Formats: sequence, C-alpha cells, structure tokens
Amino acid sequence: MSTITVYGIPNCDTVKKTLDWFKKHKRPVVFHDYKKEGISNEKLTEWAKQAGWEVLLNKKSTTWRGLSAEERTKITTTAAAIKLMQTSTSIIKRPVIEFGNHLLVGFDESKLSTIFK
Repeated sequence: MSTITVYGIPNCDTVKKTLDWFKKHKRPVVFHDYKKEGISNEKLTEWAKQAGWEVLLNKKSTTWRGLSAEERTKITTTAAAIKLMQTSTSIIKRPVIEFGNHLLVGFDESKLSTIFK
C-alpha cells in the first residue's frame, strides 16, 4: 500500500481528528508540518491540478479574514493562490491527505472509511 501523508499544522483540531482517525484504524501515516517544513511550489501546483486551488484555499480561515479586501481581490488565479499559500501556509485547508494518486482535502470520515476499509 502507498504511504499515507497527512499535511497540516499540529495544533489544528481537524488535523488532530484526522491523525486520531488513522491511529484508531491502525493506519500508519507520515505527518508533514507546514510550519516546520513549509510546502513547495511544485506540491501546491500538483494539488491545484488535482483538486483546484479554490478547494485548497481556506477562505473561512483567520488568515484569509486577516487579509485586506484589496489583497483578497488579487487572488483570482492558480499562481496567485499558490504564492499566497506558500507564504501563509495557515491558509491551506486542512488536512491535505495524499496516498498514491489520491488526494483528499479536509476531514471527511465517510470518505476515509470508504477508501481505507
């Protein structure tokens, strides 16, 4: 089976819930901490192609709400969104779960249960 990588920040409740879910179901994961390790332009570009930058960019986040209206109106393209997500990793929807050719954005217990029977 492919390695399961969970991307996020350790103090996020949704990331904690996701990691707990994998632990409960005895599925080993690799955790990638954005705060310590950052995230590459290449990885964000790959995710944007798979899921769409609109899915990855968390517009409900405190970080997004902290941007000025002018800054928010500039985020209209994949390149602009990726640049913002690279500099402000807290604005990436969490968690991002990667395994094989699959990508899940956000915690969805029913999808996890279906995929990781």
